[in-house]
Amino acid sequence: MPLSTPESPMTARPAVTVTEHEFHQPGWLSRLVRNRSGFVGLILIGFFVLISVLGTVGLTPYPPLEQHAIDRLTGPSATYPLGTDLFGRDLASRIMKGGSNSLRVAVLSVSLATLFGTLLGITAGYAGGWVDNVLMRTMDVFFAFPTLLLALLVVVALGPGLYNTVLAIAVVYTPIFARVSRGPVLSLKEMEFVTAARCLGLSNWRILFRHILPNTIAPLIVQITLALSWSLITEAGLSFLGLGTQPPEPSWGLMLSESRSLAEIAPWLMVFPGLSIMLGVLGFNLLGDGMRDVLDPRFSRR
Repeated sequence: MPLSTPESPMTARPAVTVTEHEFHQPGWLSRLVRNRSGFVGLILIGFFVLISVLGTVGLTPYPPLEQHAIDRLTGPSATYPLGTDLFGRDLASRIMKGGSNSLRVAVLSVSLATLFGTLLGITAGYAGGWVDNVLMRTMDVFFAFPTLLLALLVVVALGPGLYNTVLAIAVVYTPIFARVSRGPVLSLKEMEFVTAARCLGLSNWRILFRHILPNTIAPLIVQITLALSWSLITEAGLSFLGLGTQPPEPSWGLMLSESRSLAEIAPWLMVFPGLSIMLGVLGFNLLGDGMRDVLDPRFSRR
């Protein structure tokens, strides 16, 4: 979709960005709902957010840490809808609380990665030259490491814990946002509306944040939804290895790890946390596909 360009440098008007146009088109939300992937993703993420909020405010069937020794390893029933664990703790309550911990890690880590990665990416793309080479070659160094291995290195260096997990995941995904934001800037900075803004004497920072950055929002939104799904998997993997959320706080990955030795006699301890991780990741992936279809002009006009 072409961007608006000024008739002359002295009569330049703010560019109408792809993002502004798409978001101000009437019915973009209804198009997302009509999109099958987007609709299913919204439903799954809505359910995921609901149980996480309930777990955060303490509206769970039982306190997540409360032990009922007489009901140890009880299967799903009317009293315990998802059964109990080795210590008699209600599994449904722990999954709800574990969901709130996982959502907190995912949102905080992706927010940090988005902030720093976008700043690095748009700075590298707009500045070019040695600044671009130094920043992007640094990002390439991070890309050389497998995702989980790099997260493990950061957590081992900082120590296990929820907020160290947040920092580790943010470090892992910052290079991705840097690349996603840098790409559009390379072409946008050569367009007429940026040239007009320079002729009007606008500072580089104002051009960057007022005229260029809004044009990168659409791909960033799609990338954020996908990164949220990846961060759920990474957090679950770190917790499974004992380097993420620490007991007695529940975490879906930690619950999977604790259920390994009990899989034959109490399979629900592994099935329900694993199903929660799967549905959470699936929901964010489907939502990302739907957002891509809605925000990409090539799809939204079909």
